[in-house]
Amino acid sequence: MADHHRIAVVGAGIAGAACCLRLTQIGFRPLWIAPAEPVRDKPGELLSAAARPLLAALDAEGLLSASAHRPAHSMFSAWGSDSLAERSSIVHLEGPQTVLHRAVFERALTGLAAQGTELVREPLLRCAPEGQGWRLECENRKVSCDLAIDASGRKAVLVRDRATRFRADRLAALYGFLEQDPGSDVEPTPATLVEAVPDGWFYATCLADGRLALNFYTDADLMRDASGGKEPAWEAVLRSSISVRRWIEEAGFRLPEKPMLASAATTWFAPCAGATWLAVGDAAAAFDPLSSHGMTSALWTGIQGAQAAAARLGGDPHAPDIYARRVANGVQEFLTGRRRIYAQETRFLDSAFWQRRQQPEETVPV
Repeated sequence: MADHHRIAVVGAGIAGAACCLRLTQIGFRPLWIAPAEPVRDKPGELLSAAARPLLAALDAEGLLSASAHRPAHSMFSAWGSDSLAERSSIVHLEGPQTVLHRAVFERALTGLAAQGTELVREPLLRCAPEGQGWRLECENRKVSCDLAIDASGRKAVLVRDRATRFRADRLAALYGFLEQDPGSDVEPTPATLVEAVPDGWFYATCLADGRLALNFYTDADLMRDASGGKEPAWEAVLRSSISVRRWIEEAGFRLPEKPMLASAATTWFAPCAGATWLAVGDAAAAFDPLSSHGMTSALWTGIQGAQAAAARLGGDPHAPDIYARRVANGVQEFLTGRRRIYAQETRFLDSAFWQRRQQPEETVPV
């Protein structure tokens, strides 16, 4: 007979950890199906200052003081102009953003969250509604639960069969982590730089350990155009850059042989919650990284999703619907803000990438 739990959270990562932390604070001991994954670098290092109060609410703000992270005091952009403009964190009341060592942060947050859960480090093999709840099967364990929370990222293993996924673009990320040539005598500048180019835009930031996190964003169907009609290679992609390329060359950073690839498209599910399930993090809504929204959204949906789940099990049938509407409203606000930011770049209007972003989004079900 399967073990029974009131709440099960499926998926590791920031959203799953935040959800489990909040559930523990409320008084639940959730089952957390969070398969062990190899520690690896991943794109998305810039944590918005708006995330600090969310971490504080989870008693996790102290994680940001680790030496693997640094405050993002210096930020520069070449957006709408070839000239670099500096944006200081001093003008932000919330304080500076934080450049994370993403793997270190996620590992610490997961360790904190696991203390209040029943942790299963196995992949989920099958899931299906059963009675008034769910049946979940892992490699060596079968469980049932009254309410399941999908924190499985863009895979959306629970929600993908229960709701419609919408997509607003085909943005993809080429990314890599550059080490400095041992012979270089240049001290890397602890800064973050965003640069618009004809086929997309670059994001680069110096991590606390001295490496340069380098991301290039363009639409998936334009990837070959951005790399000169060939398979993506950093040398070809960087030809269109002025500021980022100069930073790499002057500091003596070594380019990896090939970029890594990840989806960065803006997608969301509608609705993202039902009577016995809800989604958090990228499983609910994944955003274009231009706004540095991703990790903050993961924390917010993790907290709000946990509270909605607890309220639903406490007898409030409307809690999931209210949560789903709040996420949907957040998506629309994001799309409006993103359109405004992209509209500020008018130098490359003969480019397909920028032409698309001057038009209202064509959101399509996928």
